[in-house]
Amino acid sequence: MKVDIIASGSGGNCIALTYESRTILIDAGVAKTKIAKRLLECGIRPDQVTDIFITHAHGDHIKGLPLANQYRIDVWATDGEWKGISGVDDELRWVVETKFGEYEVIELNGIFIYPFKTHHDAYEPVGYTVEAYDGSRACVVFDTGKVDEEMLALMEAQVYIIEANHDPDMVEASNYPISVQSRILSDLGHLSNQQTAEALQKLIRGKGERIYLTHLSSNNNSPILAEMTVKAALRQKGFIAGTHYEIEVVSK
Repeated sequence: MKVDIIASGSGGNCIALTYESRTILIDAGVAKTKIAKRLLECGIRPDQVTDIFITHAHGDHIKGLPLANQYRIDVWATDGEWKGISGVDDELRWVVETKFGEYEVIELNGIFIYPFKTHHDAYEPVGYTVEAYDGSRACVVFDTGKVDEEMLALMEAQVYIIEANHDPDMVEASNYPISVQSRILSDLGHLSNQQTAEALQKLIRGKGERIYLTHLSSNNNSPILAEMTVKAALRQKGFIAGTHYEIEVVSK
């Protein structure tokens, strides 16, 4: 499975996953023209995108959804998140559904999408693990205030695209209002570097996994701090970057 980070950060988020001739997007959080341009730079025509999966309906994850109408791309979101999404043509709207309290697996011609509940101040936010027919798996977790055991059970993959949003000390020292600080640091906010590192400690097996640290705050984090926090946590398990796994911090 080919992974391309189209956009990451407070300004917008979008991931392209390609298997054989099919490309799906996880979120579309920047302008449709920017998404189209970045796709072409990655060797993907916008009309090759068949589906867009939305994690939640905040602006930095859905801003570029007009792309769907232009290129007739199916859009998937939970029933709760559709409450915050408008402007997508009816025939392109699909619901990520639950059965007996668990999200159903979505199959798209050789690609399987496993949605799972996340923890954020949105109606019904989710993350996605995407598995190709050849067994390759990529997990995308953006905004969530914590990673629980139910999430971990569905997150196992060879590629992890996960937010490392902030350093708590930097948040508390910032000029953000106390209410905003509390939101960021809450269980319905965003993952800190340490929370991300602790989750990856439980997930990484040292078998050459790829880690992309995304959605970094431009005010309350730094790429080197995020990377070093994760590396230190994985070193405790005996895993060394470049030998047992690969890591990249994405901020664009």
